[in-house]
Amino acid sequence: MDSVQSWSKEELLVYILFYAANSNLSETNMERNVILSKVDMDTYQMVYDEFKNDNDYQCIQKIIKGLETHDYSKLDLKQLFLDIKILFFADGEFDQVEHVVFNWLKRIINDAA
Repeated sequence: MDSVQSWSKEELLVYILFYAANSNLSETNMERNVILSKVDMDTYQMVYDEFKNDNDYQCIQKIIKGLETHDYSKLDLKQLFLDIKILFFADGEFDQVEHVVFNWLKRIINDAA
């Protein structure tokens, strides 16, 4: 958990996007492409390796800790929510599970930031 405090905003974004992409238990190639458009392959792999070893509780705790570590402006938060929405729409639909997770993440992010 201590490593989260040393993450860049970019690494935190990718971690959040991995969480969002896996919210409906399936990560599509289109979602992976959205994530890869945000970072280089080394960062992608490093964050993915961390993410795949975490359970849901650990993911949420890391997201909260990461958000508390960085100073997010309203514009930063707006961009973060936009990035999450782009990820959810990557496969052409925004299903019910994704909608619920988006609202859940919005609440967590707004409370932590």
